[in-house]
Amino acid sequence: MQSFEPLAGEKAIKELEEWYARQDEQLQKTKANNRAAEEAFVNDVEETSPGTEWERVARLCDFNPKSSKQAKDVSRMRSILISLKQALLVR
Repeated sequence: MQSFEPLAGEKAIKELEEWYARQDEQLQKTKANNRAAEEAFVNDVEETSPGTEWERVARLCDFNPKSSKQAKDVSRMRSILISLKQALLVR
């Protein structure tokens, strides 16, 4: 039985090395995705052309009431935002 133990240890070491390699690869992908998302967000925030305010609000808000069953009820906030969008801008 002792002849099999070194093989099991080598196999465990190999599996750990593979696991660490997969974890590192996943971490690199996550970092790249986060950097791309951050860059897109920063570019979107810096873009302040008149008339695009409501498009930016719509991208940040989920206006589909059936999409999230476990979230809080935001129907009142949704109706307020829609009424504000439809109201004339008074200066």
